[in-house]
Amino acid sequence: RRGEKKLINPVCKIINDHSLKKLFVIAGISVLVSLLTWIISACNKEQNTKQLALMQQEIPNGFPAPLYTFQDNPLSREGFELGRKLFYDGRLSIDNEHPCSSCHQQIAGFGTFEHDRSHGVNNTHTLRNAPVLFNLAWSSSLHWDGAFSSLVDEAAQPIHGSHEMGETYAGIINKINDDKEYRELFRQVFRSTFIRPEYILKALQQFTGSLISANSKYDKYKRGEYIFTPQENAGYIIYQAKCSSCHPEPLFTDYSFRNIGLPVDPFLNDFGRMMITGNTSDSLKFKVPTLRNSNVSSNYMHDGRFGTLGQVINHYRTGVQPSATLDPSLAGGISMTNTDANNLFQFLKALTDSSFLTDSRYKKP
Repeated sequence: RRGEKKLINPVCKIINDHSLKKLFVIAGISVLVSLLTWIISACNKEQNTKQLALMQQEIPNGFPAPLYTFQDNPLSREGFELGRKLFYDGRLSIDNEHPCSSCHQQIAGFGTFEHDRSHGVNNTHTLRNAPVLFNLAWSSSLHWDGAFSSLVDEAAQPIHGSHEMGETYAGIINKINDDKEYRELFRQVFRSTFIRPEYILKALQQFTGSLISANSKYDKYKRGEYIFTPQENAGYIIYQAKCSSCHPEPLFTDYSFRNIGLPVDPFLNDFGRMMITGNTSDSLKFKVPTLRNSNVSSNYMHDGRFGTLGQVINHYRTGVQPSATLDPSLAGGISMTNTDANNLFQFLKALTDSSFLTDSRYKKP
């Protein structure tokens, strides 16, 4: 016992020394940090087995560089699929019956199929005809009046619109939060266990911003894979001479705002761009739409007043109404014979991208 005391006392004295106490504490913390580092590393290793499948932005041959390149919202297969699921989900609307796809149907180039103006919740109608949703990464502004400059803002407006979807983010999240597939997709894409409003909009941006249409007969003609019929070729010449200043190739729009001589609908009283800018010089100006897929995206014009492309062509021939802001190129209308008009119609049909209208990547999941 006396020998044990002699051995223990010096050890206790060493341990009780303040500096050595500190050393042992530091050593304990070091061990703890190492343990936590190992655990985190193991967790990361497990999470890294589910890395996002990043996607390259599609830029068709002959297209200019897009204005939007997903730098602030990395494009991934999972993000695209999440956006597609949201796009077709009625729960994004207050009555669970009006998803984005109710106004933007694939069969109509993601416009509204054969309707003048879109239907919204509570048996309402929107002010305008739903514009088509494709090749949006090349557009500097969105909607008929250019009210929005980003796909995120553009997606937010109809979700909240009382004549469209009429829902709130809180309402949407409350409805989809128990969906295991949603929770997993949001976790994978945004590395968050919470569904947040900005994530909903960014996912929709990935889907709508990736809708690309560039495989019509016209595109195949440009690639040397198709020969125009005599009528299509004659219509192409008419287009180049009389339409291309506002609808230039290859996107078939210059994204400008123009007054094309449509009289004001007295019920709607829609004065277009002026309602955004407040400038009288913008009165009756609306965004120039693309001619791509125009044969399947009826109705036409900002309020869907025309049901056929023939009516649209005839408007430019004989229906242009003069006004203070009328586009100068349309003063007196556009001169065309009946044969010219028919050939132009045949060319416009050649801008239909049938593969886009049936592409399984864009269908309801």
